[in-house]
Amino acid sequence: MEQKLAQVAALSQKDKAAAYQSLLAQALGRQDQSQLPADIHILVENVVQESVGLVIGRQVLSELVKALSEGVIAGADLRKRIVEDTLATVQPRIVSYEEQVNSLRFQLADILEAGEEWSEAARVLMGISLDSGQRALPDEDKLRVYVRIVRLLLEDEDSVQAETYYNRAALLAHSTTEKETILQFKLCQARISDYSRKFLEAASRYHELSWVPEIDEDERTHMLLAAVTCAVLAPAGPNRSRVLASLCRDERASDLPTYNILLKMFHDRILRSAEIKEFEQTLKPHQLARISLSSNDRLASAVADDDDLPDPNASTRTGPSTVLDRAVMEHNLLASSKIYNNITFRGLGALLDLTPGAAETMARKMIEQGRLKGSIDQVEKLISFEVTGEDDDAQGKAGGLGDVEQIEEDTGAPFTKRWDMQIRLTAANVESIVQHLTEKGLVRFATAQA
Repeated sequence: MEQKLAQVAALSQKDKAAAYQSLLAQALGRQDQSQLPADIHILVENVVQESVGLVIGRQVLSELVKALSEGVIAGADLRKRIVEDTLATVQPRIVSYEEQVNSLRFQLADILEAGEEWSEAARVLMGISLDSGQRALPDEDKLRVYVRIVRLLLEDEDSVQAETYYNRAALLAHSTTEKETILQFKLCQARISDYSRKFLEAASRYHELSWVPEIDEDERTHMLLAAVTCAVLAPAGPNRSRVLASLCRDERASDLPTYNILLKMFHDRILRSAEIKEFEQTLKPHQLARISLSSNDRLASAVADDDDLPDPNASTRTGPSTVLDRAVMEHNLLASSKIYNNITFRGLGALLDLTPGAAETMARKMIEQGRLKGSIDQVEKLISFEVTGEDDDAQGKAGGLGDVEQIEEDTGAPFTKRWDMQIRLTAANVESIVQHLTEKGLVRFATAQA
């Protein structure tokens, strides 16, 4: 190869391009490709020199890129080695060969992705110049690259860097009408929310994607399962009740392994440790992340516990240790508000497996955030729950039926009042549905004949 290159160097400039391309074709056409990486290296090293000329160098590199993309070189490992070596050789003059380098990087990313080297493939794509150079990429192509980088980083659970590129993609999301790119972007959106512990947002997005007919049925089932998981991990309150109601009305949810815990949460039933452990086995590593209490919460719990008489049977836990732990404790606290009119700090602590002070701190935060209706009497060490129909409304209106006028009557018994309200709300919702169907002409009532 070196002798042939020396002969080509003696030719005139107009003949060099054809000669270099002929040498490349000969090297690629040989049956024995064991020396191919060395020959390609020597050839590329020669053509990128300033004495050869920029036009000739680009032509030869473009031919090499074309041959690699067409699969002339057999074997992914050999192609990977040649592409990596070519990129390293061209690196000092990358500005002059930007278009060819970008094409090589896309090919290298494809090879790495096929080998499940997710992070390496993402880093190769990060090195592509999208905003400057000889030919700027249109926004639609930039969006595809950013979405692909996010997808690859999330495969290796690098959510921090993935969020950076997701934010860039979000600025360009309006630039495409391609269905596949939009769906990939929405999936990245849901997964980023999941990794960022915005579980309520993630549950809604996963559930929306589970209805898209263009997605494979198995993938849609997986997204529905992810929606249920995120809804269970979401902070307890009216907003979560709406998402739980939407998932419970989905007929497909009954076939999921997590359906029982979904149903219990929707009906505000207290969860037991055996059910929690079974659900915990279905979670991903980032959903089992440990959390730490703030210094204010630790101090508040300690101050509240100092006033209590020591109880040898009381729990010594000062707060939830994981994301699941916190979600279950908040849910059980909300569920207890449906059962009791009031409860002592000690009683709530025994129910949640927390110290009395930590139980009070959790209830206080939920009341402050509007996720729990009640009041705290620190003198009597008592939490009083308010019996309202707001949570029932959240569940009943989740289907978009709108406001239903309700007339309350004082029965003197809070549980009877709540039961009557549920019956009244159900009847009103059924009547609204029938009225809506009648207006659309979907239901006709037979007229009585004399």
